[in-house]
Amino acid sequence: MSQRAFRFGVVAGRAPSGAEWAATARRAEELGYDILLIPDTVHTYAPFAGLAAAAAVTRDLRLGTYVLSAPNRPPGLVAWEAETLQQLSDGRFELGLGGGRPGAERDAEALGGDFGTPAQRLARVAETIAAVRKLTPAPPVLVAASRPRMLRLAAEQADIVALGLPPQSTEAELAAAVSQLRSAAGDRFDGLEVHLNTAAVVSTPDDLPPWLSRMVGGDPRAMAAAGGIAFLIGSPAEIAERLRRRRAELGISYIGVSGLFMEQFAPVLALLRSA
Repeated sequence: MSQRAFRFGVVAGRAPSGAEWAATARRAEELGYDILLIPDTVHTYAPFAGLAAAAAVTRDLRLGTYVLSAPNRPPGLVAWEAETLQQLSDGRFELGLGGGRPGAERDAEALGGDFGTPAQRLARVAETIAAVRKLTPAPPVLVAASRPRMLRLAAEQADIVALGLPPQSTEAELAAAVSQLRSAAGDRFDGLEVHLNTAAVVSTPDDLPPWLSRMVGGDPRAMAAAGGIAFLIGSPAEIAERLRRRRAELGISYIGVSGLFMEQFAPVLALLRSA
């Protein structure tokens, strides 16, 4: 079977102004990224509004939630919002869903929602997928997963699976997660697109800025030096080779990159596009 083509996403959630948010979207498209991804937190833009604004200033850039916290919204509301954005963007929307990142229960409380138990959150993800699948045309669905039950749901129902491992996870832990996904998906695995996010792109661990600790929950230099998978370290050629190897060995072809490092990753993107 031939390898899936690489796809590249920029993860960005906010800008100092509407003009600068529009510039971020246009720049991502200009650099050759495939999709702009927006998180779902009370500290970032409301996802659907932010993506609609990006859609209005781009032509080919796809737009996705990364990822919508399913417990915070009724499934019917998500389907309505998804249908609207799918139409306004001329079919460029992709819905990313999850059961809630660490700390998402505080967002649910701030928004007046009920975060629920793990079983309830899992059920809400499944209910939301079912509601969105009824749309015509339905957008592709990404499910973020790291634990066994969510990996099984993603394997059975998603089009795209985002491996939500902690940033300090090792290559061996990444391979183990892919093995679980492969086992759960069975014959579906070859049809799944597998995504992994990147927190930073630098030449050496010492180049990682200290402020990144707020985003990764620890010392980024120590994490990177220990082989943390969320950090792409090296020259563009070295990073490109690492990503080719992950695709060949693990089937990971969809690469997310923090918007704070989209310029640094651009040379890697160009190398992988030309291969």
